[in-house]
Amino acid sequence: MQTDSATDVFQEHRPVLMGVAYRMLGRVADAEDVVQEAWLRWSSADREQVREPRAYLVRVTTRLAIDRLRQVQARREAYVGPWLPEPLATDFVTAAPDSADRAVLAESVTLAVLVVLESLSPLERAVFVLREAFGYPYAEIATVLERGEAAVRQLAGRARRHVEERRPRFEVDPAQQRDLTERFLAAAAGDDLAGLLRLLAEDVRLVGDSGGKAKAPLRVIETADKVGRFLLGVARGGIPAAEFVFAELNGGVALLVLSAGKPDSVFQIDVVDGRIQTVYIIRNPDKLGALGAAG
Repeated sequence: MQTDSATDVFQEHRPVLMGVAYRMLGRVADAEDVVQEAWLRWSSADREQVREPRAYLVRVTTRLAIDRLRQVQARREAYVGPWLPEPLATDFVTAAPDSADRAVLAESVTLAVLVVLESLSPLERAVFVLREAFGYPYAEIATVLERGEAAVRQLAGRARRHVEERRPRFEVDPAQQRDLTERFLAAAAGDDLAGLLRLLAEDVRLVGDSGGKAKAPLRVIETADKVGRFLLGVARGGIPAAEFVFAELNGGVALLVLSAGKPDSVFQIDVVDGRIQTVYIIRNPDKLGALGAAG
C-alpha cells in the first residue's frame, strides 16, 4: 500500500474515528490528538497485514481514547465549577441521510448524554459508544477491547442501565428547539421576565461551564424564577459588540454568541413537553476556539 493510498484510506475513515474519540473524551482537542496518534500508528504499521483497515483504525483509536480518558479524568476532578463537553459542530443531515441513523448519532453526542457518560468507567464508555452510537456487534467490540464477549455484554448492560437511569428525557425536535431558542433570546434581550418564565419548566436547570476562566455560575441554578432572573441579569450586563449566530452543535440547535467576531459563549437548551428543561451555557474560552469558523 503506497503512502498516498494509506492517506486516502485513513481520511476515508477519519470521521468515524473522530466520532468515536469525541464521544469517549468530550473534548475536540483531545479527540484530535487521539486521531493524530492513530494516524501515526497507521502510517508506521505493516499495512499489508491489515485485512480490514476500518476495524484496525477503530481498534487503535478506541484503545488510545481509553488511555487518554484515564489521564484526563483526574484533571476533571479539579475543574472549577460544572464541567460540560466541548461544543462540537455537527451536520448529521449530510453525514447520515437516513433519519433513524441521524437520530441515533445526534442523541449520542448531545451535551446531556455526554455528561452522563462522564460517570462511566473508560471501558464501559467505550462499549457504550461502540454499541449504542455505532452499532458494533459484541464480538467486534470484544476484539477491540481484547475482552471476552461475555464480559463485553456485561459491561454493555451495566453502561446501558446507568445511562438510562440518568439520561434526561428531552425531545430532539430541531424546529421546536430553534423556535424556543429564538423566543428565549428575544425575551432575555427584551428584559421580559414574564415571557421568559412562560418558556421555562418549573424545575428548569441552568448549567454553566467557565472553568474559572470567564463569568458563569459555579453551581447549577434551579427553578424557573432563579434561572429567569439570572438570564435577565446576564442580558442586562451585555456583551461588547455582540453578534448572535444559530448553529448545529452536538446534534441540536445552539446559539453561538460572538464578541467582536470571536466566540464568547454557547447557549443550548433541552426541551420537554414544549418547555425548556435545561439551559447549558459554555463560556470556557478553551472550549470555544474551534467554533470560530461556525460564526
